[in-house]
Amino acid sequence: MTDQQLREVVATLSLKHLELAESQQETTRQIRELGKQIGGLGDKLASFAERSTLAEAQRETDRQIRELGKQIGGLGDKFGSFTEGLALPSMTKILGKRFGMDMIAPGLLSRKNGASKELDVFAWSKTRDEAYIVEVKSHLREEALDQMRKTLREFRDYFPDYAEKKLYGIIAAVHIPKTMRERVLREGFYLARIHDEQFELEVPNDFQPREF
Repeated sequence: MTDQQLREVVATLSLKHLELAESQQETTRQIRELGKQIGGLGDKLASFAERSTLAEAQRETDRQIRELGKQIGGLGDKFGSFTEGLALPSMTKILGKRFGMDMIAPGLLSRKNGASKELDVFAWSKTRDEAYIVEVKSHLREEALDQMRKTLREFRDYFPDYAEKKLYGIIAAVHIPKTMRERVLREGFYLARIHDEQFELEVPNDFQPREF
């Protein structure tokens, strides 16, 4: 299987999961409409249906990806590379036009005392006192927030040349559960999600980013 065929298969699986989620949202809406007629039962049924069906859809998608990985090997790494490759052009545009960054480096790696730190994307300005770290994920989970916090804490130890910069975090993901979206924004991280095969910032007008 070629890399192009692999990317097409993985993209199809991701889109299938998103379609299942959209279908579940419509089912949930219909159940809640019914609930208005029969009392509070609708919300309880909707909540149960949403949890169970989305969980089943996620498990099925994960199972298919694991099964495919057994057949061709290394799917996890290639899927990550595919997502990062998809994010880089649009994130480069955002970092340049929205934030005025003129230096953008994907896959920046630093080693120190036998340990290493690699950034999916790092952007900084030669004229402005700002820098941005971008973490790219296929599915946004709690550990992504832990990873971003850790990266921001340790950044200046691994990259002392940029120690004087005001540092901000951006999380870019293909699939973002609603609860995780709210968590990311509360943490003060910018959020970007995919739309029509392009990543776009998704933050409210009054969003206040956290400076590190």
